[in-house]
Amino acid sequence: MGFFDRLAGKKTSAQSASTPAAPPAAPATPVASVTAGNLLPRLTAARERLDARDLAGALSIYEEILAAAGDRADILVTISGDLGSTGNVASIVELIAPRYDAEKHGPATGLNLLQAYLALRQADAAQHVLDILFELNRPELEDRLHGFSNAIAELIVSGAPPLPLHGSTTDSSPLAAAEPIVAKVDLVSISKPIWFYGLEPLAEKILPAKGSRLRRIAFAQLALPGAYTDLLAAQAQPEDELGRLSRAIPLWFAETFYFSPHYAPIAAIGLFQPAGTTVKQPVIFGAEWTTDNLRQLCDSPNGDGLDYIFTGALRQQAGDYELLLRVWEVKKFRERKQFLVRWTPATADAELGKLHEQLRLFMEWTPEKNGLPYAAPAAPRAWLETLGASLGLFLAEKTLLPKEILPPLAPAFQALAPHTTGHASASLAWLTSLHRARALGLSPAALETPLSAHSVIAEAQAILS
Repeated sequence: MGFFDRLAGKKTSAQSASTPAAPPAAPATPVASVTAGNLLPRLTAARERLDARDLAGALSIYEEILAAAGDRADILVTISGDLGSTGNVASIVELIAPRYDAEKHGPATGLNLLQAYLALRQADAAQHVLDILFELNRPELEDRLHGFSNAIAELIVSGAPPLPLHGSTTDSSPLAAAEPIVAKVDLVSISKPIWFYGLEPLAEKILPAKGSRLRRIAFAQLALPGAYTDLLAAQAQPEDELGRLSRAIPLWFAETFYFSPHYAPIAAIGLFQPAGTTVKQPVIFGAEWTTDNLRQLCDSPNGDGLDYIFTGALRQQAGDYELLLRVWEVKKFRERKQFLVRWTPATADAELGKLHEQLRLFMEWTPEKNGLPYAAPAAPRAWLETLGASLGLFLAEKTLLPKEILPPLAPAFQALAPHTTGHASASLAWLTSLHRARALGLSPAALETPLSAHSVIAEAQAILS
């Protein structure tokens, strides 16, 4: 399992049809050292090695574990999940592909392996795994498998060459030679309203205090199935409207739930690091998040204790938009509710406002009494433009994205300007976004607008000046 979606006979093996994976090496430690009673501690130890970027140490432990319990489905899915979540997709192919039997081990490990092949741009091997998974005849997987089928088709059409499992590099240093050249997806967890960052000295006046007994909720970046014929090429371009909405909508909902006394929300946003480079791009998820992806989010540093996760997909055709949201209960990883909304440019504010209200009612949202009072935006579409621009500027300021990949900022400022005299949060978003844009040398000319009369605005201006 990993966040690799769209990036990249007897069903006894899902090994690549074109390049067989090498068999695993003999374990460095005698097999007797790993028994049923200490598998979990050894898996934990291997994950700690991965987190410390000691891939060789982790692989050594995994070899021990697989030699003793390589037929167990839970072992294979855990190892492949941990390798995927830490960006070591090549090792999934090398360790798991020779052992994977779909009938014995089930679909979860197969999905992890499929995503690894996609990340490595190995379309033939990915297609082989996909065929195996389709043959399991699992109705609950069909939508996701069709999504992966589209991803493979996009990869083939793109003509992108396969990535090597462990390729050569022009860097002659020993460290560079040892690093696997693989693509990597990271998640950024936004735990406060995106427009608040930079105003930390005013936290007590802006944000509500949070107690200890809170329901933790995550809003995942939306998938954009079928939106692009070349997903990798689209990610390398400045963000377009759909990409911005796929990130801004989760930010909007997370912001809403931050201003409730019952919730501690995060928005989970993806960043893609292409193979062989340190420059990152905004991720475009071509398929909806699977339950394996949800588990990975729960296992991430900011995912501990999550109670609910919202995922979904956004589609656009001929000016009509459709958004499907799914609410997942983490305890049982079961889907609790779906929300479906459609809009056109003329009906966007009304329909998005209705969705916002339905979501709050279903989750029993109540407003916080401390900090700034919360008010739903009168113009949701303009607010989404603001949040999308704020996110891009924030990530560029933190050097998580190059500023060159940001889209033009003038439309977002123009959309927000008529609303800055309303709620104080709109004025704060204007101030922090403008401050970051100027610091990055991206500020459009002649940006002046009246602001809210709330006392906190003058204090924010003093801090940012």
